[in-house]
Amino acid sequence: MSRINIVTLVSQWVEEIIQGSDLELVDVEYVKEHSTWVLRVYLDKPDGIDLEDCQRVSQALDLKLDAEDPIPGAYSLEVSSPGLERPLKKASDYQRFKGRLVKIRTYSGLHGRKRFEGILEGLRDENVVLKWEGDTIEIPLELVAKANLAMDL
Repeated sequence: MSRINIVTLVSQWVEEIIQGSDLELVDVEYVKEHSTWVLRVYLDKPDGIDLEDCQRVSQALDLKLDAEDPIPGAYSLEVSSPGLERPLKKASDYQRFKGRLVKIRTYSGLHGRKRFEGILEGLRDENVVLKWEGDTIEIPLELVAKANLAMDL
């Protein structure tokens, strides 16, 4: 099974596991680090995730992974918070974190650069609206390679 298919399948299972709770699936990664494969699940909730939330989802997902066995070979399962610099993955994230400092990297140049840091003003017609260097700019969502909340020091 390909990495993309594993991520898609695990995402579906996690959504089923957390259904009816206030937990939100932020991201799933299946990556090779050094010589070990790692399956990472990032969860969040409005008041922040705690260890019990991670353990509950990890145990349920571990049972499903053991029963279905979609991943050949050894791997490590990690279930955790996305951290303070949480990635923005869904369109709804751009509305939810309006007013926060964000870092955005684009696939191609825009306004003479590919990296932006500014105050998120939301989403308008498939464009990320960002207060950047005294101006308000729009970055097409399809050009966003990576977007994260940033620490405001």
